[in-house]
Amino acid sequence: MGVYTSLRDHFLIAMPSMADPQFSHSVIYICEHSPEGAMGIVINVPLNIHLGDVLQNMNIKTDDDQVSQTPVLAGGPIQQERGFVIHRGNSEKWESSLALTKNISITTSKDILMAIANHKGPKDMIIALGYAGWDSGQLEREIAQNTWLCGPADPQVLFDIPAENRWRAAGALLGVDMDCLSTEVGHA
Repeated sequence: MGVYTSLRDHFLIAMPSMADPQFSHSVIYICEHSPEGAMGIVINVPLNIHLGDVLQNMNIKTDDDQVSQTPVLAGGPIQQERGFVIHRGNSEKWESSLALTKNISITTSKDILMAIANHKGPKDMIIALGYAGWDSGQLEREIAQNTWLCGPADPQVLFDIPAENRWRAAGALLGVDMDCLSTEVGHA
């Protein structure tokens, strides 16, 4: 039996040959990975809604147009009605928050949205609905089949690069020009 290595705080970068349209050209931030499976959030596929729509649906008021116009991402095909906030910092204590690194957390509770609406939330954040998940061994098989590139996550790509540029930027972290990869699957 091989040595297990967690891919938590890594990016999965869809290869150009990705056949599943839900994940074509996607970048997934891995939030949890264990021998039992994995969970991640797609960080580069905007939905046709903004945070203001979500806040209104939850009866949370904001007077900040920038907050209202914050894009909401399609985090993955599982539980698309469930919201996730990936953000910098662990100093705040939200009702349902998990530190992923010493500087990045994921929060799923309403209190963080209320804080964001009232200018008291994290400055750097990604808001997504839904998540991507893998059963035991599934992610490892997909990586072995050349479905994904995988490498350490970078907070700059998460928070500073526009969503539409994250696929190429994540590939560049690995020294890969995503536009030069073949769409053909195979092994040398």
